[in-house]
Amino acid sequence: MIEQQEPHGGKLVNRTLSNGEAEDIINHVDDFQSINIGPELVKDVENIASGLFSPLEGFLTSDDYERVLYDKRLYNGLPWTIPIILDVSSEKANHLTPDDEIILKFNNHPMALLNVDDIYKFNKRVHCEQVFGTTDDAHPGVSKVYQMNDRLVGGKISLLGDTSTPFYEYALKPSETRSMFKEKGWEKVVGFQTRNVPHLGHEYIQKTALSLVDGLFINPVIGKKKSGDFRDNVILDSYETLIENYYPQDRATLGIFQTEMRYAGPREAIFHAIVRKNFGCTHFIVGRDHAGVGSFYHPFAAHDIFLEFDEKELGITPIFFKSFFYCKKCRGIANDKTCPHSEEQIVNFSGTRMREMLTSGERPPADSMRPEVADAILKYDNPFVE
Repeated sequence: MIEQQEPHGGKLVNRTLSNGEAEDIINHVDDFQSINIGPELVKDVENIASGLFSPLEGFLTSDDYERVLYDKRLYNGLPWTIPIILDVSSEKANHLTPDDEIILKFNNHPMALLNVDDIYKFNKRVHCEQVFGTTDDAHPGVSKVYQMNDRLVGGKISLLGDTSTPFYEYALKPSETRSMFKEKGWEKVVGFQTRNVPHLGHEYIQKTALSLVDGLFINPVIGKKKSGDFRDNVILDSYETLIENYYPQDRATLGIFQTEMRYAGPREAIFHAIVRKNFGCTHFIVGRDHAGVGSFYHPFAAHDIFLEFDEKELGITPIFFKSFFYCKKCRGIANDKTCPHSEEQIVNFSGTRMREMLTSGERPPADSMRPEVADAILKYDNPFVE
């Protein structure tokens, strides 16, 4: 019998109302105050409701927020590194009191009920210093925070119904991935986070990690990204091609994590690991410059942050990868522990060079990317976010 990976906090949260409960609230929606939220917050709400952000049951209250900010833990001491917060204008905050019930709307359509526990101010510069390690607004995460409202509302949410997604077949909830892993007989599952199309280096670390476990869960972030990142449909098509042509069909699967990239580097690496734990993964791949942007983080800062947590309390095993490259002498992908050859024999993977070639309609060379994957990307006139 397969032993299921325990969710973060010990229980998979479910904050989705029954159809009857949701219908009753929607029929009386005019009796509630409301707040319109954007697509990124919508996905946060849905991820809370499905248990993907377990143990969170809603947006952080001030006690949890302060502890996450300074200690990388919730108020109860459980590891948590990214503040999941709802910002509102001062004008709206002045009309709210604890115990209020508010309808959260997306495009003026009611999508969740928020039970207000806390209304509080937050210091944006301090927030950025702690979460991103910088206050430089050239950092996309910092820039976003500076554009937020000055007040935060904390409290439990209750989802009225999921919003639509063009990637429905990949949008698996934690309860569904856990059932799938169990059906496949995967006791040990390694999760792989990505916001890019796969090159041979990615395939190398995935297959190396897969050799240690029973199954591989490729889990790209689908949502808002910075300009120059690959489009969501391009990422999915390229990975479907890779899995179809180069993976045993009973050892690898593809599902999406619908959220925005926060580019919080090491803090986001811990957050990504916890989310994959909630999906049911037992292991998590951490590579070079995980969730980084520009030169804001040391290339292996995301490795170092795991030393701040006991593996038992984090509840998922990180698998670290540092260097990997194509060696002409070895005639394959290698790393500095397995390859003795000189720099003249080594071809490092250059994401910039591959992007340039794909932009100009060229296939990257076979020592960098599978030709089938390149062709899947080249089907698109513009594979990048503008």
